[in-house]
Amino acid sequence: MGPEGKTLLNIIILGFGFMFMFTAFQTCGNIEQTVIKSFNSTEFHGSGYTSMAIIYGVFSASNLIAPSVVAVIGPQLSMFFSGLVYSGYIAMFIHPYTWSFYTASVVVGIAAAILWTAQGNLLTINSTDATIGRNSGIFWALLQFSLFFGNMYIYFAWHGHVHISDKDRQTVFISLTVISLVGSFLFFLIQKPEPEATPSEASESLLQTESTESASIVLTDMCPLLTEKALQLSVTKEMLLLSISIAYTGLELTFYSGVYGTCIGAMTQFGDDAKSLIGLSGIFIGLGEILGGGVFGMLNKCNRFGRNPVVLLGLITHFVAFYLIFLNIASDAPIAPEEGTHLQAYITPSVEVALLCSFLLGLGDSCFNTQLLSIVGFMFREDSAPAFAVFKFVQSITAALAFFYSNYLLLHWQLLIMVVVGFLGTLSFFVAEWVVVSSRRDTDYDSI
Repeated sequence: MGPEGKTLLNIIILGFGFMFMFTAFQTCGNIEQTVIKSFNSTEFHGSGYTSMAIIYGVFSASNLIAPSVVAVIGPQLSMFFSGLVYSGYIAMFIHPYTWSFYTASVVVGIAAAILWTAQGNLLTINSTDATIGRNSGIFWALLQFSLFFGNMYIYFAWHGHVHISDKDRQTVFISLTVISLVGSFLFFLIQKPEPEATPSEASESLLQTESTESASIVLTDMCPLLTEKALQLSVTKEMLLLSISIAYTGLELTFYSGVYGTCIGAMTQFGDDAKSLIGLSGIFIGLGEILGGGVFGMLNKCNRFGRNPVVLLGLITHFVAFYLIFLNIASDAPIAPEEGTHLQAYITPSVEVALLCSFLLGLGDSCFNTQLLSIVGFMFREDSAPAFAVFKFVQSITAALAFFYSNYLLLHWQLLIMVVVGFLGTLSFFVAEWVVVSSRRDTDYDSI
């Protein structure tokens, strides 16, 4: 197998590893708040929203040290051990306690920063300027299959269930734990790229996995430099422009991965199948993510027009979804008790409209994320690990903020926040793309 084939295989393995891991974790996040409301224990006092806020809050802070950890132990081991932590968090729901719930949330936040920094580094060093868009799309599409498979299981397992029993919960979370572990072990199949892939010197140093004493000294000495580089990149003109777009992806990540499913499950007008509709909603989100990742990344049809049209399409798609959700879902649905809400929005609640919005949320999210992965990988090729650490820092801190206010804000206020930030983020992305074009006119930019 040639160097190009090997790097493509690495991207596919990376995507499958994340697909298995996040089949478990994203499904867990989607049903977490609903499951917690159904616990038959008076000793457990926890909130799924608060847990996810802790995860993303710790995630954001840990991104400052994540490049150093990846440098010391290498990206493969970084992802493997992080995957084990994710599995532990999911397994905690088999027999949950309040202390273990929030402790696991903190540890997962640290692991997430390391996992995504290593992923961004591996994506970059296995790509060229000509393949970064394609590879971003392949990875994103495979990752989003996790929404499809995990939520399909939830739909059939909980079909017709008004209340989630302890046995239902334990069966689901044992299965999800095993699936997560499979994904963690897949990372060992990733091979080191051939020299023809010509990664930058910084990327090469992050791929070093040899355990010789001299290599360890070199990598350890780089740790403060990588953290310092991440801080330097965070205040560059390009990263500041992209930060608003990245912040928006954090807000809508919170909404589609945790809040919207809870809203659907709380709508008593949807009948006894409202709980299983959480899984069906996740499936439609996954279909939108997969379609967007394939069309705008893997098939790479929009390259000659640049990234801006795809981002604009993502914004329009989300605005349509937000408007329909505003009309279809009761305003108190995010904070409704286990028995649900009996309020009605502005139209007769429709399952079909709710699922259409799920699809649109996934499609719009894939538009933003594939283009952000592509532009960050292109603009900061020589500093991929610290650049993706900054990316995840901004995204996770806004996700933490969104999960926190989801405990208190009614639905229409959450939608308004996303509309404002999404609009500003799209404008800032346009400017960032213009900066790339104007500063690199002599490069083969059109081939990206």
